[in-house]
Amino acid sequence: MNTKPVILAVDDDPEVVRAVARDLRQAYGEYYRIVHTESAAAALEAALKLRQSSDTVALFLSDARMPQMNGVEFIEQASANFPEAPFKCWQGNAVQA
Repeated sequence: MNTKPVILAVDDDPEVVRAVARDLRQAYGEYYRIVHTESAAAALEAALKLRQSSDTVALFLSDARMPQMNGVEFIEQASANFPEAPFKCWQGNAVQA
């Protein structure tokens, strides 16, 4: 078990999720362990490993629109293992000029 609670971020865009993880580490890395994945399936696998090692998830962050499994579906499945953890979804679309 790790002593820091986890913030788990998931986005299918690798650049976005790396930027989110970087910013979270800079702002909260002293207090939280930041885990990020590029798919909801990988995030569910990471969440299961966290549960098996008795780690605490402080927050799930998810893109709302992802292939194979959207953010709401991810939240529904992940909350089965971490019903106490809050969830936040975002939706971002590139704006073209």
